[in-house]
Amino acid sequence: MDIDAIITLVSGWDGALAVTAADGDGSPALAWGDSFFYYAPDGVMPQRTQPFATIVTKNYPGDDSSRLDRPGVFRLNIDAGRGLAQEHTEDGADPAAPDAFFAHPVYGAAGWISVISPAAVTAEPAKELLHQAYQVARDRYERRNRG
Repeated sequence: MDIDAIITLVSGWDGALAVTAADGDGSPALAWGDSFFYYAPDGVMPQRTQPFATIVTKNYPGDDSSRLDRPGVFRLNIDAGRGLAQEHTEDGADPAAPDAFFAHPVYGAAGWISVISPAAVTAEPAKELLHQAYQVARDRYERRNRG
């Protein structure tokens, strides 16, 4: 499962918006090349809503334990919620190991789950977790925007 496959999958869901930060779009240079997934049925990136998932391709300040400076490595992060995050992660899991779920190095306590370069073991569960996070984001949007 590569970055393009994840973007294509999520972009196919009704109202889902995939945004890849790039030079000239107003995003900070550090985010360029990283992707952010929102429920945004109007096709406009929400300004006050967190994404339901992200793909990061590099280390961030204070978040380098996944060693994203290795060639071809990326990290998929999903807002799975605390319950699902606990079901899919183990205490002490290596945040640099590929194809294994672990609590997000910074947002794990908030229910974010991560995986380095999802493959044989994690690809299908990651797709399910992504869809569940999308549904939660969609439901939240609909509750906030009821007439």
